[in-house]
Amino acid sequence: MLINGKAGNLISIRDRGLLYGDGVFRTLRAAGGQALHWPLHYSKLQHDCAALCIDCPDYARLSDELDGLLTEHPDAVFKIIVTRGLSGRGYAPSPFSSPSHLWDVFPMPDYPENYALQGVVLALCELRLSHQPRLAGIKHLNRLENVLAAAEIAASGDSVAEGLLLDADDKVIEGTRSNVFLISGGRLITPDLSRCGVAGVTRDRVMACAGEIGIAVEVRDIGLDEMFAADAVFLSNSVIGIWPVSRFGQRQWTDFDYALQIRAGLAGGTKG
Repeated sequence: MLINGKAGNLISIRDRGLLYGDGVFRTLRAAGGQALHWPLHYSKLQHDCAALCIDCPDYARLSDELDGLLTEHPDAVFKIIVTRGLSGRGYAPSPFSSPSHLWDVFPMPDYPENYALQGVVLALCELRLSHQPRLAGIKHLNRLENVLAAAEIAASGDSVAEGLLLDADDKVIEGTRSNVFLISGGRLITPDLSRCGVAGVTRDRVMACAGEIGIAVEVRDIGLDEMFAADAVFLSNSVIGIWPVSRFGQRQWTDFDYALQIRAGLAGGTKG
């Protein structure tokens, strides 16, 4: 790990990221010594910091630190965390706080190969996401809803690879760690995240890729009935890439052509 550019794994007990989840993070993959889509991840990090009024570390500084880590970890998962820094007791941020940033490194998860080729089982989580438009789309450190939902899925059995999260109005929002896409009538549809949910880098790339290959894209509210009626469903994030969904409840899908087409389009743009 790096903490403010220096090797270490200790932070102060008064860091607001620890005390209040007062910070943001992004997760990205590295392959062959190259951080995939790092400029896009930094742009999201910068946006999320601005939404919380936290000064984002300079792109050049973070890039230099990342390059150093890549020499030792050419194929890995990297997590960049930015917190508001230290403060005393109380929720109100201090005007004198100086942001802290941390890099963490993990080995690539050993997901079964058939997840990407034959699809995954998706299960509905009981937990419902609360609405908070000011935080919608941001990957902030307060992820207790995802933690509880992921615990539900872990307890449901080995066959379930991901959980689906709805909001308080029973609208489809996201997976516990992924964004959700439907194919219906040749259109790509993904949930509106203006009230809650996380807008991932791969979500943006999927929508851009679909547009480039002539697939109409819609971002709007989605109900469960529409999801069950979809021609295909797939999931995305920056670590898993694209996972088609083979089963959700009693609904099964076997046509993964659109997911494979999108995956092929994304593979053509892995640099940068």
